[in-house]
Amino acid sequence: MVAEAKKREIKEAYKRKKIMKERFKQEENIANAMVIWINEILPNWEVMRSTRRVRELWWQGLPPSVRGKVWSLAVGNELNITPELYEIFLSRAKERWKSFSETSSENDTEGVSVADREASLELIKLDISRTFPSLYIFQKGGPYHDVLHSILGAYTCYRPDVGYVQGMSFIAAVLILNLEEADAFIAFANLLNKPCQLAFFRVDHSMMLKYFATFEVFFEENLSKLFLHFKSYSLTPDIYLIDWIFTLYSKSLPLDLACRVWDVFCRDGEEFLFRTGLGILRLYEDILLQMDFIHIAQFLTKLPEDITSEKLFSCIAAIQMQNSTKKWTQVFASVMKDIKEGDKNSSPALKS
Repeated sequence: MVAEAKKREIKEAYKRKKIMKERFKQEENIANAMVIWINEILPNWEVMRSTRRVRELWWQGLPPSVRGKVWSLAVGNELNITPELYEIFLSRAKERWKSFSETSSENDTEGVSVADREASLELIKLDISRTFPSLYIFQKGGPYHDVLHSILGAYTCYRPDVGYVQGMSFIAAVLILNLEEADAFIAFANLLNKPCQLAFFRVDHSMMLKYFATFEVFFEENLSKLFLHFKSYSLTPDIYLIDWIFTLYSKSLPLDLACRVWDVFCRDGEEFLFRTGLGILRLYEDILLQMDFIHIAQFLTKLPEDITSEKLFSCIAAIQMQNSTKKWTQVFASVMKDIKEGDKNSSPALKS
């Protein structure tokens, strides 16, 4: 027994030493990458952003100290939002909150009913308490509670056509952790204005179905066995993809891993969101092939917590985003064309 205990102790010590060594190497790599980003890449952003060297460095994950800056530059500001504009919409939101607390019998204003606006604001309040609950920083009394409330409230005033939709709080929270308040709002509004995010947050069923159909093309191409297994149970992408896309994986994956997904999403755009989804399916393919409909749905709704960036990104890298000679954008265009022509009953897995 003593000998066995000694063996276990040596094994544990070796394991701890190995973890510490890997962590030290990782920290050293981050420190070296940070110097390159700060001294070479960011000062020459437009020239260097698309170079092979930068793209390879980007794939490895952004150093936390430059992450927010790179995200802001990559997302851009096509909407031309300024910090002053954010303050204007935040003031409107605060006035609205004040009026709601005083009375709920106002007439309709700005084309949105009081009931709708109150429901939206109540939903924000409820969702904030559910946003990264284990961190506590977004809970009432936490350091970022009011900031998150402000950004979400200002957005509902800025885009009343979209309003507040569940899932938005996670996106805003990730941005707050990496950017100053006004910059977080600017990135948030521009991010939600991208075609894919706009389709999902407006709950545009027609566009969402086109994204799902395009996803299935690459699902069948990359993971044909699992694709047929899902088909046999009539398990469609909306069952697991909606939550992943709505929160940009920030609710489904550990926060540090979600941020790494965001890094490459900011580099590659919407295609990478679906490539990540296929990477997750590839990672757990053997497990999923043994499951039925209920267990697959449950598993994909709550992914294992021990998922690592090395394993996931290795699986993502193995996913080919090319269907014969067609890339994501071309397949998506084909899906759009087919549905436009009324061929709605054809298989979503298009043949080229």
